[in-house]
Amino acid sequence: MTARGWFVTGTDTEVGKTLVSCALVQHLQARFPRVVGMKPVAAGTIDTPHGPDNEDAMALRAAGNVAAPRELDNPYCLPLPLSPHLAARAAGQVIDIELLAQRYERLAALADAVVVEGAGGFLVPLNDTQTGADLAQRLALPVVMVVGLRLGCLNHALLTAEAIRARGLTLAGWVANRVDPHMARADDNIATLAARLGAPMWAEVPHFAAAAERRITWQAGAAQA
Repeated sequence: MTARGWFVTGTDTEVGKTLVSCALVQHLQARFPRVVGMKPVAAGTIDTPHGPDNEDAMALRAAGNVAAPRELDNPYCLPLPLSPHLAARAAGQVIDIELLAQRYERLAALADAVVVEGAGGFLVPLNDTQTGADLAQRLALPVVMVVGLRLGCLNHALLTAEAIRARGLTLAGWVANRVDPHMARADDNIATLAARLGAPMWAEVPHFAAAAERRITWQAGAAQA
């Protein structure tokens, strides 16, 4: 059986991709016996009893129910919290998209569904010539876009959706994340996106005051197509 897969991208960095990716991993477990998350490239590590690790990769690992080696679920774990191409350069590495595709295939062989969380925004540089868009295109997965609701999000979301489709990829759905609790006319912004994006909104994430409150309610049909 070939695993189903989704690629999660964002309109920017710090818009809640990891929160949404982890919630999607958990949501999919109602339909698929084995669900795993993948963070192909992570920049920024913390010290753990098992050595340096990335918090986003750790969160995805905890959300899933498949035990996978780190070389598969997080092939590039780079020490510095920088743009991936800069973090890799500082670590003396070059991010190889073909290697990432191979690791994805091996990971997908262990699961029934895979959620791949991209780094930063859709066009974030991964090496001197390729971006996150090249990785998404190589994996050929439907894309889930996380929109950070703040001033400027309409332009960012519409540009990202255009870039996704320009690569021949499907924008399967999008998530509205209220990252700025003081954003003016947030509901009107959501309505504008719903009218213009041409893809279903899978969830609307409220602003969370505490980590313990982080729960996402998915719309009917999310991740079904």
